[in-house]
Amino acid sequence: MKILIVEDDASLREIIERGLRSEGYVVESAANFAAADDKIAGYSYDCILLDIMLPDGNGLRLLEHIKSLKKSDHVIIISARDSLDDKVTGLDLGADDYLAKPFYMAELSARIKSVLRRSAGSVDNKIVKGNVALDLGSRRVEVDGKEVALLKKEFDILLYFMQRPGHIVDKAMLAESVWGDHIDAVDNFDFVYAQVKNLRKRLDAAGASVTIKAVYGFGYKLAEVDK
Repeated sequence: MKILIVEDDASLREIIERGLRSEGYVVESAANFAAADDKIAGYSYDCILLDIMLPDGNGLRLLEHIKSLKKSDHVIIISARDSLDDKVTGLDLGADDYLAKPFYMAELSARIKSVLRRSAGSVDNKIVKGNVALDLGSRRVEVDGKEVALLKKEFDILLYFMQRPGHIVDKAMLAESVWGDHIDAVDNFDFVYAQVKNLRKRLDAAGASVTIKAVYGFGYKLAEVDK
């Protein structure tokens, strides 16, 4: 899962980045309105952590812009302005949640997971497709109740597709979402093919009822195993 932090306080931004990366998220950051606007225009994120008070603009205006682009990025406002008006305005503009500063990383992490669970239609901390259950909290994957050991990127790829069942995703989009936006400098995406191939083998060996299916000329999608 890929997260963008829009926060001008360098020390807080570093703390959030470090905390979220330790939980397995792909994290990008922007220190001001202009930098955030550039990133949002060029890339997609599962969740954007958005400060209202930015040195060169208002975060609520950025939120309006995100929604005007019809992007599906979820937004959690993080702000020192813990006023009812700001909360109401932010939520009315389409924010998924509002967290007042100061906050504990554990609470921020829980809010992010809650937003992502709701978007995936998951129950508790799990996303379930067929006989495959993925636990967001423990980063465990089970097939028919038995744990399947996955490498970090294999887990991230599976999570990406389980949040988007039936959606066709090309290699470039998958690489950007799982490895980060700096990945657009690579010459090819053969590493994506290798990771998907390994993940498919592990799921097949475990008897999973879903798999990552190649769609010739387009990319990949999560699909039921052909019987």
